[in-house]
Amino acid sequence: MPRKQPHVKAPRAYDSSKRRQEAEQTRERILQVAEQLFRTHGYARTSIAAVAAAAGVSVETIYKAVGGKPGLVRAIREKALEGNDPVPAEVRSDALQINERDPRAIIAGWAALAQEVAPRVVPILLVVRAAAAVDPRLEALQQELDEARLARMTHNARSLLDAGHLRSGVTLDEAADVLWAYSSPELYELLVMTRGWSLDRYGRFIAEAMIAALLPDGAGTKA
Repeated sequence: MPRKQPHVKAPRAYDSSKRRQEAEQTRERILQVAEQLFRTHGYARTSIAAVAAAAGVSVETIYKAVGGKPGLVRAIREKALEGNDPVPAEVRSDALQINERDPRAIIAGWAALAQEVAPRVVPILLVVRAAAAVDPRLEALQQELDEARLARMTHNARSLLDAGHLRSGVTLDEAADVLWAYSSPELYELLVMTRGWSLDRYGRFIAEAMIAALLPDGAGTKA
């Protein structure tokens, strides 16, 4: 009589979506803890071990997730630049440039996005600036972050140029520099953090300043 084969359970399907969700939650916790420690203690005095302990993970987990301390700063900055909406701010900015024909409305939209993002991103940029002043190794990171912002502002300036929105005589480089200056963490620090301007006042100011610097008189409708 043939022997009955034992029943073998099929292997459980690997739930990759759950693992990804858990990894993302861990990463978010690491970034939140790291940002708080950077802002409280500064860059130099915050160690990867301290971040790991506060986040309840291993040092190896942090290195795998984002790399070392510069990687933490980059990741915190990128997360902050997404803004408060499920759709990242840069995606909304690009959509605005595609769908909006009024250059004043485009620039006003950029100012609104800067107003939304600045309170999240400026504090970490100021942490890096303070550390770079006393640690030459941080100068390269600060330069990297500055150049990334300039690249984005050059992209925005080119969209104005290609659409014929810039005032006669304003070059691509000049337009990029204007956008770069008015989106700077230093301006937010001076007006909002030091002088106590409201976010609405800050947003209106940079919108009006960029419009005045870049567009012909009477272009579009009033922002």
